[in-house]
Amino acid sequence: MSNSPITYAQSGVDIDAGNELVQQIKPLVAATARPGADGKIGGFGGLFDIAATGMKDPVLVAANDGVGTKLRLAIDTGIHHTVGIDLVAMCVNDLIVQGAEPLFFLDYLACNALNVDEARTVIAGISDGCRQAGAALIGGETAEMPGMYASGDYDLAGFAVGAVERDRILPAGNISAGDVILGLASSGLHSNGFSLVRRIVDASGLDLGDPAPFDADQSLGAALLTPTRIYVRSILAVLRKSAAIKALAHITGGGVVENIPRVLPENVSANIDISALPVPPAIAWLAANGPVEQSELLRTFNCGIGMAVVVAAGDAAEVTGIFQSAGETVFRLGEITERASEPVTLTGSLQLGISS
Repeated sequence: MSNSPITYAQSGVDIDAGNELVQQIKPLVAATARPGADGKIGGFGGLFDIAATGMKDPVLVAANDGVGTKLRLAIDTGIHHTVGIDLVAMCVNDLIVQGAEPLFFLDYLACNALNVDEARTVIAGISDGCRQAGAALIGGETAEMPGMYASGDYDLAGFAVGAVERDRILPAGNISAGDVILGLASSGLHSNGFSLVRRIVDASGLDLGDPAPFDADQSLGAALLTPTRIYVRSILAVLRKSAAIKALAHITGGGVVENIPRVLPENVSANIDISALPVPPAIAWLAANGPVEQSELLRTFNCGIGMAVVVAAGDAAEVTGIFQSAGETVFRLGEITERASEPVTLTGSLQLGISS
């Protein structure tokens, strides 16, 4: 056995690389500064002055999430920016459904060995997502864990905190039969169902670098990595103009069938016309090439709707107009009914426009 000194770097952890990453991401963090946070990192904890929000009686709302096996596609394609946006989106979209304005965000990146350029690209995406959401990136952690992850692999987790005035917390208590359910279009697959996605891609015989069958302008990998849409600014635009929104549901894993009931009282159901769902070409391609049955599509993917919005019938036109002015594409999905045998009842069928 050698008596030569051994270093932490020889065991697979490069402290100098970690310090270099911190220096490189400081401008990315500074770009997310907002009232209450100065956009600086380096302390033991991130600070946020909630008084700077101007809220009178704020209630804090917290959420955390990851990106799931969509990361496998990012690693295999070398496209790392978009998953940073996904990470923020999956957290802040959960905050806004309770009426909360995102205030700050923290990230956790774990890897086998730190690749500074790759990690900086991921964090650039996180910074981009934070700016889209109006949240300050006030801290994070990068962990090198040789022996825990395969070479080249990494994992992400995100943590977001927002605040809402106590009397504006959603869902409201006035949801009733006759209310309208609107849907805000998704940007594609968002960040759910990628274990199924990867299985279908593997079976298709296509390489991730091949042109996407449903989008010839992009590679298959890049098209599937389209980042999750962040709905914060458009929803805040409505919330600041009126109290018309009664409930919001972030459509993630489980689809409209499982996510909409989470915000409904027990005395009502949601009747959804699934033929109104604007199924993205990527999901139609997956459906054809799985093949994947309609029921499985509905409980695995968002099927074109990233956010559901419940409003009174008389407010639907006004709310739709505000959303459209904020850049959203809005669909009328159905209505709230008296309680049926199930919390969600479905009519129609998915319009897949299937191509293989």
